[in-house]
Amino acid sequence: MLEVKCFATLGKYTPVGGKLEYRPNITVKDLLRELNIDERDVKVVFVNGVYSTFDTPLRDGDRVGIFPAIGGG
Repeated sequence: MLEVKCFATLGKYTPVGGKLEYRPNITVKDLLRELNIDERDVKVVFVNGVYSTFDTPLRDGDRVGIFPAIGGG
């Protein structure tokens, strides 16, 4: 099982209950595709609290945080 949380404008893509069934050989890029999130909308991804790339492999039990670019001033 993966714990997935999407933040700010991507919040609507967080799976129901924040959990998603794990499947072997999945990467962050595969996860984004499964959640229907356009890669261009993602600025930062953390896996288990560590900055990660789209090519980062995921393991059963991982916690994934997905963040958009956030502006402010």
